[in-house]
Amino acid sequence: MKEKIKIGIIGTGNIGAALTRHFTRLEHEVVVANSRGPATLADLARETGAKPVSVAEVPRGCDLVVVTIPEGKIPDLPRGLFKNAPANLIVIDTGNYYPRHRDGKIEGIENGLLESRWVEQQLGHPVIKVFNNIYAEHLAKRGEPPGAPGRIALPVSGDDAKAKEVVMELVNDIGFDPVDAGGLDESWRQQPGTPVYAADFDAAGVRRALAQATPERKPEWCATPKSPGTFEAPA
Repeated sequence: MKEKIKIGIIGTGNIGAALTRHFTRLEHEVVVANSRGPATLADLARETGAKPVSVAEVPRGCDLVVVTIPEGKIPDLPRGLFKNAPANLIVIDTGNYYPRHRDGKIEGIENGLLESRWVEQQLGHPVIKVFNNIYAEHLAKRGEPPGAPGRIALPVSGDDAKAKEVVMELVNDIGFDPVDAGGLDESWRQQPGTPVYAADFDAAGVRRALAQATPERKPEWCATPKSPGTFEAPA
């Protein structure tokens, strides 16, 4: 991406930290926030040059915001976080619903809403779905230059063609082949349990995997009365 943009990142776990490092390396202006407050982000700020802010401050003046927090914590974000954001603010959702491992039961998703449609509903702003089907360590370390053999590809789904174009360019810039995965209503094809999830396919492989996906949510990705457990012991 030739033009430098201002990017906000909400969530500084493994995915958020990896994206912070990528985007600052590309010399974009980056602000970061987490639930524990700006003071806890001093090390990441020192390493990358990103500016720590409160969650409520993130959308201000940003061209793009990445929301990368546990699905079950989405309702805990400040009410009206994007209420005054411009309509053309691009918001990326990297999340996955892990009911048995972490999130517990989310009624809307269990009742048939797509994960990212539910997130969009909670945020009150359209989202682009990407970075949800790759391990954080691979996102951090396995980027390759364009044209590299076996370059990992990432599906990108969303309804706004211009927003998706910007996001796909960023995906390419950080070392991955972007694959247009259709509108947000097709984002079920990249959710946990689908062929493309955590598979590290190249672009051709991603397209095949998306085409092979089936819409039913497998039992291991549905909540039980005992949910949640842990990633080591799902309940």
